Amino acid sequence: MPRIVLDEVGITYTIRFAHRVSFKEVLVRSFKRGANPGPTRVEALKGVTLNIEKGERVGMIGRNGAGKSSLLKLMAGVYTPTTGTRTVEGSIGSLFDISLGFEPDATGRENIAYRSYLQGETPKTLKPKFNDIASFSELGEFLDVPVRNYSAGMVTRLAFAISTAIEPDVLLIDEVFSAGDAGFQRKAHQRMRDMIGQAGIVVMISHDMNTIKQFCDRVIWLSDGRVHRDGPAHEVIDEFTEYFANEPPAPAAEAA
Repeated sequence: MPRIVLDEVGITYTIRFAHRVSFKEVLVRSFKRGANPGPTRVEALKGVTLNIEKGERVGMIGRNGAGKSSLLKLMAGVYTPTTGTRTVEGSIGSLFDISLGFEPDATGRENIAYRSYLQGETPKTLKPKFNDIASFSELGEFLDVPVRNYSAGMVTRLAFAISTAIEPDVLLIDEVFSAGDAGFQRKAHQRMRDMIGQAGIVVMISHDMNTIKQFCDRVIWLSDGRVHRDGPAHEVIDEFTEYFANEPPAPAAEAA
């Protein structure tokens, strides 16, 4: 039975700034104590505790930098928690950065195989899906052309067709609802609806509140790496929208 359990998880990044240092900076630093700040530690997540059970459709909202993508990638196993524990039961399908990782000198057909194997497919499990992926991409004869010759839209179509051919217990989605032209987007939305309907658990990130309302019954509002609010979708979205509608505007920068 699919399940996600996070117990006081935290993620801390260490950022090292690498840049060329001028002779002038070397001289200045030699006379100033503490001028070299060294590595910077950033807490992307702080003490997050969540329990997501089979059947739940969960949306994650919050400002940029709130920790949404870090939390989703932690659930996917891309990141390891610095503190706390992560338990995910069931097969995982992740839909984020879907256009990354193509082999540019390989054809579209070859990339279908490469990317599918990275998603956990085998030659045996891919075989009955291959023609559907190729057909869904609508790339036709271009599937026999190296991907380096594709337009950005063609790459997106192929990436979406491959990435959504999975049948996971736990489906993790990060802003992948726009792909190709209007006609292809209609197909893409129907494909996403089918995947969401079949998955045991769905967790998605979107800045589009209508998308969250359409697909999710529970919403987690993240702020500064912490869970600010966790509850029924309509209640949390209303609070979130009201909060930012009433937030005073940032002060304008003073003229130089």
